[in-house]
Amino acid sequence: MRYIRYAFWVILGIALLTTALANRQPVTLNLVPDELATFLGWSFSVTLPLFLIIFAGIVAGLLIGFVWEWLREYKHRAEASQERRERQRLEREIDKLKTPEPGGGDDILAILDESQTAR
Repeated sequence: MRYIRYAFWVILGIALLTTALANRQPVTLNLVPDELATFLGWSFSVTLPLFLIIFAGIVAGLLIGFVWEWLREYKHRAEASQERRERQRLEREIDKLKTPEPGGGDDILAILDESQTAR
């Protein structure tokens, strides 16, 4: 299994390196279209190699997907947390019921003792 993992990383590295070498030409990335930039009076543009833009797009897509899944699974995490608290409460109650009471543990005798002391 370890060799399969190493082979995967080597193949992925070769694919990324090949993509980077094939896409080294610089491209200009504009934040807003030219017409809107002239209307607003400012524009932001940067010139980067194409492979950096490709890799940044992949990373941005992964991050957006991770955040989306984290938000989507909130209800499952909340339900699991609530069930964990309920389980802990029930375990405490079971432990409390299992421990013997100081008066011998017999409920009927405890009630009779209480009635004797109340008179």
